[in-house]
Amino acid sequence: MKKILITGANGLLGQKLVALLTKQPNIALTATARGDNRLPFSEGYTYRSMDITDRQQVLDVITEVQPDVVIHGAAMTDVDKCEIQKDACWAQNVSAVEYIIEACRTVGAFLVHVSTDFIFDGAAGPYDETAEANPISFYGWSKQAGESAVKHSDIRWAIARTVLVYGIAHDMSRSNIILWVKKSLEDGKTIKVVTDQWRSPTLAEDLAMGCYLIADQEAGGIFNISGKEVLTPYEMAIRTADYFNLDKSLITQADASTFTQVARRPPRTGFILDKSRTVLGYDPHTFEEGIAVLASQLN
Repeated sequence: MKKILITGANGLLGQKLVALLTKQPNIALTATARGDNRLPFSEGYTYRSMDITDRQQVLDVITEVQPDVVIHGAAMTDVDKCEIQKDACWAQNVSAVEYIIEACRTVGAFLVHVSTDFIFDGAAGPYDETAEANPISFYGWSKQAGESAVKHSDIRWAIARTVLVYGIAHDMSRSNIILWVKKSLEDGKTIKVVTDQWRSPTLAEDLAMGCYLIADQEAGGIFNISGKEVLTPYEMAIRTADYFNLDKSLITQADASTFTQVARRPPRTGFILDKSRTVLGYDPHTFEEGIAVLASQLN
């Protein structure tokens, strides 16, 4: 029996991880998040309330559970909010990581730490695992600092980097580009979508699978876990409209400079997945397949 503890269980990735890990044989799962369990089912795992910014709580829960692997998915991911609320961002994305490393050291656990393409400046994407980080936002900087803490620790670790995660949370608490485009076009609204940013959009189920493959193999090092295609948001919008047979003429092209956002965004990221495919056997959905997965969950 492999004991796995996850953080951020109430979030999008957390929900998908619980759904995936409870289906695997020989895994004893502990799901943790701040406050109450907001997952729609309670079978197949144990829930523990754990605030990652509270060092003592982190040490107490992880020491008690004695997991073999910790998948750390909890983070403050709102890029603009991070730019404004720097202290909260640092507490969740850096200090919390240090507490989790300390707890993993205490129990000898393998750590899978979830990171982001926003550690890059986006000048030369798509990136492989060896690319040099150069964040251009406070969020990116905090995530790079979290990675740095993991890399320089004396525990066994892996970093799972991802890009633009989309999917459906059970409480529909988060929108994503697909849902936004679908709803806007169904309502007959004209939308402006940027053509000068590139990402590899990642289905939340694929990210969960990537984290599981790393945890299962306890494969050390950095892994790119994203979608397989590099697309602009405009291309994503067009494909979404095509999938749902909606009016593409409502989609207008824009460049990033037309939007005022607090934090800077890297223009061109996206990931090269050769290492994850070869080492882990990671095989993500195409964007169209991702839309289909999401559509099947809307019913």
